[in-house]
Amino acid sequence: MNAGSLTWRAPVIGVFVAFMTVPVIATALFSVATRWDRTLWPEGLTLNWWIKVASRSAFTDTLLNSFWVAIISVLVSLIIVAPAAYLAHTRLPHAKPWLELLSIVPFSLPGVVLALGLIRLYSKLPLPLINTPNILVAAYVIVTLPFMYRAVMNTLESVDTRLLVEAAQSLGANPLQVLGWVIVPNIASGIVNGSLLVLSAVFSEFVLANLLIGTRLKTFPIYLVEFTRSDARQASALALMSFVIAWIISLAILWTADRPAGRRQTDSPTRSRWHGKASIPDMPSRAGAKADRDRPAFGEMK
Repeated sequence: MNAGSLTWRAPVIGVFVAFMTVPVIATALFSVATRWDRTLWPEGLTLNWWIKVASRSAFTDTLLNSFWVAIISVLVSLIIVAPAAYLAHTRLPHAKPWLELLSIVPFSLPGVVLALGLIRLYSKLPLPLINTPNILVAAYVIVTLPFMYRAVMNTLESVDTRLLVEAAQSLGANPLQVLGWVIVPNIASGIVNGSLLVLSAVFSEFVLANLLIGTRLKTFPIYLVEFTRSDARQASALALMSFVIAWIISLAILWTADRPAGRRQTDSPTRSRWHGKASIPDMPSRAGAKADRDRPAFGEMK
């Protein structure tokens, strides 16, 4: 690396780091400032705004509501998107372009248009969706479809699924065992990445939650926006809490996803690595089991 490349890379990286960190630092300072409107720096520091906003019962309720909605949305998205991506990649290649198109459509749908369309459609159907958390979860699955689909499909395309399926079937595995025991462990990184993206997007989403269900199931972003109209310092404290919570969730998911891989590598050093190579878990072979049963014992051999 020559000196000329360093002369322009350092300023660019410095500007990017400042652009990303200065708003967070300013928000953190404003959330602990006694007053910050007459001088360049806060006139004093206090934690009263944090204590006030966290002592309300609505704080815990909205936080739990956002967590539950986000977790349910991730599970529903996994159940729908992961098998569909696997089937399109292995058995229905002609459907893959249509899934690619459907995965792009949510980017072109504004939240307001999607919310009004869902309300108008399901209000005429005898389904328990309107004004319930069910319609909110359904909307989140639609909006976050690109994140989950692209993460899972990219991982599937990097793995030799045909070889894995044939090897698993030769060991006597049925289609469900192939998907659960062979494919899912090898695309775990894509599943974790997609789940992380969906969880982060749903946890901080405001428009759909406000339009589809409103105060019937108040989420954390709705609680935050309410404070922006009354006390910006408490709203800054909530915004920083949301950032910290999302950061902790990201680290926890990545740590949890990395543990099985590390334990698998430690327990079986001769087995294929999880990262970079496909691996087939141990499954009972029908032919091998029959050969073991037919083999005579050591005492019976002459």
